[in-house]
Amino acid sequence: MPTLFEKIAAREIPADIVYEDDLCLCFHDINPQAPIHLLIVPKKPIVRIAEAKPEDKETLGHLILTAQLIAKQEGFEQNGFRTVINNGQDGGEEVPHLHLHILAGRKMTWPPG
Repeated sequence: MPTLFEKIAAREIPADIVYEDDLCLCFHDINPQAPIHLLIVPKKPIVRIAEAKPEDKETLGHLILTAQLIAKQEGFEQNGFRTVINNGQDGGEEVPHLHLHILAGRKMTWPPG
């Protein structure tokens, strides 16, 4: 059964998309935790970091470089941003499809919670 993110990538579920290329899709989170809260989702389903394979190396690196590109594109690169990848229930994972959160638009605190 396709995940929520696979359905968004297939345009079966609408999303506020800000970026797309051959490997990933970036859109606004529907439950934002910061003034800017975007999700970068690989089009290839990878359940979570703990289940990534060596052949996923290019996709995983691409997600990080895409975060940089989107920060520049959306204008929050200079003020800073946080990237987060949740893994498993205790890590805060809600959708079993690896995704990178970009949080920006306010000062982040540490520890995150």
